[in-house]
Amino acid sequence: MTDKHPVHHLRSKAKVLLSSVFGPYAQDDEYGSSTINPMELYHNQVTRVQGAFSLRMFHRSFGLLMIQENIDAPCTLLDFPDLECFIETISNNQYDIIGISSIIPNVGKVKKMCELIRSYQPQAKIVLGGHISNMDDIDDIVNADFIVRGDGIEWFRRYLDQNMNKAVKHPAVSSATKTRILGHTLSNKKEDTAAIVVPSVGCPMGCNFCSTSALFGGKGKFKNFFESGEELYTIMADLEEKLETRSFFILDENFLLHRERALSLLEQMKKHNKSWALYVFSSARVLRSYTIEQLVELGISWVWMGLEGKQSQYAKLAGIETRELVADLQEHGIRVLGSSIIGLEEHTPENIAQVVDYAVSHSVDFHQFMLYTANHGTPLHAQLKKKGTLLPLDEFKISDSHGQFRFNHRHPHIPAGDEEKLLLGAFEQDFVSNGPSLFRLIRTTLKGWKRYQKCPDMRVRKRYLEEVKPLRNMYAGAVWAMKKWYRQDKDLCRQLDDLLQDIYKTLGLQPRLVAPLVGRYVYRTMKKEEKRIAAGWTLEPETFLEKNQAALTEATSATATPSRESIRIQDLAGLKQPATLNGRS
Repeated sequence: MTDKHPVHHLRSKAKVLLSSVFGPYAQDDEYGSSTINPMELYHNQVTRVQGAFSLRMFHRSFGLLMIQENIDAPCTLLDFPDLECFIETISNNQYDIIGISSIIPNVGKVKKMCELIRSYQPQAKIVLGGHISNMDDIDDIVNADFIVRGDGIEWFRRYLDQNMNKAVKHPAVSSATKTRILGHTLSNKKEDTAAIVVPSVGCPMGCNFCSTSALFGGKGKFKNFFESGEELYTIMADLEEKLETRSFFILDENFLLHRERALSLLEQMKKHNKSWALYVFSSARVLRSYTIEQLVELGISWVWMGLEGKQSQYAKLAGIETRELVADLQEHGIRVLGSSIIGLEEHTPENIAQVVDYAVSHSVDFHQFMLYTANHGTPLHAQLKKKGTLLPLDEFKISDSHGQFRFNHRHPHIPAGDEEKLLLGAFEQDFVSNGPSLFRLIRTTLKGWKRYQKCPDMRVRKRYLEEVKPLRNMYAGAVWAMKKWYRQDKDLCRQLDDLLQDIYKTLGLQPRLVAPLVGRYVYRTMKKEEKRIAAGWTLEPETFLEKNQAALTEATSATATPSRESIRIQDLAGLKQPATLNGRS
């Protein structure tokens, strides 16, 4: 590394490959992958014990997509390859720069990929980024030329000697792929999935355990790609047109904290009569700084909120009764994903039951439970390293540092080996006490429609009408099937029946006619899904290979192949690629 920013000698003529780490991901292997840490955020950390009710989906490597969209050099993006696919890509194509993004548990895979690059393309410069760059000793573990911490767009633009004053362009990409629940894979149509929007990176709140905050400078530090509500509106309107969607997943650690931008966006939405739905991350204190009318008019439809734990000392929760806040949001149809931590310093075997009871009592629509983990680069990691309580590598594998298995430090009260049992106990209690997350989501959605179906603001009413549409058919059938599934559980069966009757009463004849027909189909798919899961079946993402315009132009000149902006691996038959890539699923 050098103090002066490096510049590649080919500048924007350099051929670039960006890649995520190779799969498979939900299987135990020699590189650190494990069955308990699949490449599925929800199934891994939120609906982990819900079986056929678990929400399954994959999220693209959005950081790599942002970089690709904002560099002038010919750039190919390889997302979710297996090892064979990665080897074929680097052995059959010449690249000057190969970038890899990874989280810390996948360091073994990154090490292998760097070794392969050195073997097949020794002239290529290797650039490593993502959360793995926060590791103290990453330079000693992997053979990379550059370790990039923070904003990869800015780094690559400097490295390729581009104009640093150009506005950031936003890629048009859906927030999820292969969404599946109740044994049924949902529509993969663009219009049925929220678009991803990345307004900012970093988080000024700077919680001591937060890797994202640490990656972009820590407490008080963040970077806005789009400073104003007008800029953000322009981006979202463009995504609406390209992806034919009216919902947006805002990938920002605390979107509503940037109040002036959020309210300016609201003004633009009103001005242009947009009935958009926004899925956001926000802290409790920030949410309470808005009126419920502002949240509803802004289209806040779903919010991921840190609950952390009873009596936790985080400023973002100070003075807020989070259970009241959750209930208020749900009464207005805003679905809540609450996040709680198991293993804070004050947690003991004696009080952990009260901790979990408190978390579960929020009755959020989705509940994430994570172990208190001292990730590299965070203030917590530095604090525990100084105290000497971090576990050495011979006691703790780096690949286990994903927050769903073990502490990577000696807890002052909880014995080593008890962590996963406590974590699974929290998931199970939430599932048993509050029922499947899908049931809770449908209930909250119906509350929103009942409150706003006669709202005088047509823009607001139109959004709630869109959100309630699935309750007239598929969701009504799901409730019917869940009621049958839980027929031996008198309390939950009664709650499901109450919800089903409320759907019938509120939405009329259509769900009453459709629910039994769809419900029987859903019930059968649920039973089949439970058998698959019991047999050890796992879900893996599809592989994507995508070229930016510069790479497409270069490929067209070389092969006379028609240009295309985004190419899934299974659609690559028309391009000159290794034979085994053709027809991949």
